[in-house]
Amino acid sequence: MRLVRYSYPNHRYAASAARSPWAGLESEIDRLFEGTLRSLADLPAAGRFPVDIYEDKDNTYVRAELPGFSRDNIQVELVDGYLTLNATRGETAEGRGDAASFSRSVTVPDDKIAADRISAAYADGVLTVTLPHREEAKPRKVTVAVK
Repeated sequence: MRLVRYSYPNHRYAASAARSPWAGLESEIDRLFEGTLRSLADLPAAGRFPVDIYEDKDNTYVRAELPGFSRDNIQVELVDGYLTLNATRGETAEGRGDAASFSRSVTVPDDKIAADRISAAYADGVLTVTLPHREEAKPRKVTVAVK
C-alpha cells in the first residue's frame, strides 16, 4: 500500500480564517496526521524493529520481537560497545514475497558488560539477549562503622 499526501488548498480559506476563532486548527490537524502517517510509512522501509532495554542489579537485557524468523537467521554481535541484532527471512516455499532483512544496533557500556558470558534466547518470536554485568561494575553495599 502506498500513501499519497493530499495537499488541501488553503488559499480559499485565508480570508475567513483571520476572523474565525478556529483559525489554524485545520493546518494543525493536517500537520499532526502528516507526521504520524509519515513515521508509519517509514517503518518498513527503514528495516528496523523496536527493542526494549532494561536491567536489574546483575544483568542488562535487550528484548526484540522478531516473529516469523528462524533461529538460524538471527545474528547477535557485540563490537566496540554496540550490540547489533540482524534478522533475515527469505521467500516462503509458496513463492510469496515475504523476504525481509532487519537490523538494529544499540549502545551498551563496554566497561560494565562481561562479554564472555553474553547469552541469547529465542522463543515464541521474541529474542532476549542477556548481558551480564562484571563483578566490579555491580553495586556494593558498604557498612560504615560508627565509633
